[in-house]
Amino acid sequence: MDFSLVLETWPIYLEGLWTTVWLVSLALVIGLVVAVPVAVARNAQFPLWRYPAWAFIYFFRGTPLLIQLYLIYYGLSQVINVENTLWQHAWFCALVAFVLNTAAYTAEIIRGAINGLPKGEVEAAIAYGMSPYKAFSRIVLPSAMRRALPAYSNEVVFMLHGSAVAGIITIVDLTGAARIVNSRYYAPFESFLTAGVFYMALTFSILWMFRLAERRFLRHLRPLS
Repeated sequence: MDFSLVLETWPIYLEGLWTTVWLVSLALVIGLVVAVPVAVARNAQFPLWRYPAWAFIYFFRGTPLLIQLYLIYYGLSQVINVENTLWQHAWFCALVAFVLNTAAYTAEIIRGAINGLPKGEVEAAIAYGMSPYKAFSRIVLPSAMRRALPAYSNEVVFMLHGSAVAGIITIVDLTGAARIVNSRYYAPFESFLTAGVFYMALTFSILWMFRLAERRFLRHLRPLS
């Protein structure tokens, strides 16, 4: 392991780290916003809401993220004129692909959390006189979001790892930085191992933050010792 190579190329990795962090973070935030109404529509009795939501989740959970990225980055340019629009930027195409992918997985997580909610909580809200909208916004959704934390933490980690495909479309993320270093110095072991260490550090940081959140918001579900 040539540590001098890592020290020499650390600005490239820092650029890739920053790109990975902001791209994944923004995709997760927007994806979560999209996932909530999709999850609600998936549980709806109205077919015009339920079936499109089912098709959206089925497609983006049933196809690889890399294929979705290729369809958006290469395919859309064959269908629409992307010149002088955000679609001509690789980072925007990657962001759209990441948002749609994580929204589908997150919607299914939230849907499962809503369906697994104890009926007593909903019945208590109705008995208290809440309207269906108030019961959902004040009781059902907050409780479901808290219960979904363990599963959502896995989705965040999967999204981080899946973001490595962004380097394929010229984005200098962590994987892209490793490709650049390897192409310049022909040192695949040092290049990709360094990127792997950064990914591992990000993964453990995410898991640590979610464990803190679970202790805070799921305290009432822990058995009394």
